[in-house]
Amino acid sequence: MDANPDTFETRLKNNARDIEALLDALLSPSALSDEIARPETLRDAMHYAVLNGGKRLRPFLVVESAALLGGDAEAALRVGAALECVHCYSLVHDDLPAMDDDDLRRGKPTVHIKFDEATAILAGDSLLTYAFDIIAAPETALADTSKASLVLALARAAGLGGMAGGQALDLAAEKQAPDEVGIIRLQAMKTGALIRFACEAGAVISASPPDDRRRLRAFGEKIGLAFQLADDILDQTSDAATMGKATGKDAARGKGTLVALRGMEWAETQLREHVRDAEALLAPYGARASTLIAAAHFIADRKS
Repeated sequence: MDANPDTFETRLKNNARDIEALLDALLSPSALSDEIARPETLRDAMHYAVLNGGKRLRPFLVVESAALLGGDAEAALRVGAALECVHCYSLVHDDLPAMDDDDLRRGKPTVHIKFDEATAILAGDSLLTYAFDIIAAPETALADTSKASLVLALARAAGLGGMAGGQALDLAAEKQAPDEVGIIRLQAMKTGALIRFACEAGAVISASPPDDRRRLRAFGEKIGLAFQLADDILDQTSDAATMGKATGKDAARGKGTLVALRGMEWAETQLREHVRDAEALLAPYGARASTLIAAAHFIADRKS
């Protein structure tokens, strides 16, 4: 790997290292003020869920979006850690027998396999709750108005009208495949909402004008669509060893995807269009946006 600290790959790797160090500290055995105790098995399951690998793309987008607009780096790292807690909670619950029923995540046993189903449910619950604790805590050096804005935006992205609602639509799609509009809505909620938040959060952290927030939000929406489209392509073209999870399950369950509906050639063309649109949104920032633009290409070109 290139040792230049400004290359995309190095910045992504360094951010993952910093996020993991912070998550490890946040999930220490020691109880925080106003906590009574941290049950060992539950804490171990939470720790396992968030520190079992991964690219840490969502917190990277928080950190780089904040950096683009001059936001506080330490505050951005903490918001990124909070977002990663929400993301990892969703993976723990998605893997449960009542949901996607997966045994592998990132090439390792899923939390309910490693521990048990009840512990996995509680670990997911606790990670979701902890995310808002991290943002609101005094250690996150932001104005209270910024914290409130981030809490609201993350709650909307994660809940009924966002990721959790998208998962509900995804489960319903096993019984009746949605049309193209329905698939796009499902994917924008289940996958795209947290990616949109990651980019928009940078503008909130930096207390930037509304135009910046709208632009980064739109950028997040575009790369969120690209992420899911790339994921659907990989689900048909990759294998479990490469992906670190089961592949081909959507087709086996009869779930509708844009790849299945429109074909591989259309999907690959659409993926490139999403990346071009994302680049255009950041054009006003010039060279300062190069890392985020590289992230858009990384999302489209990833192999796992």
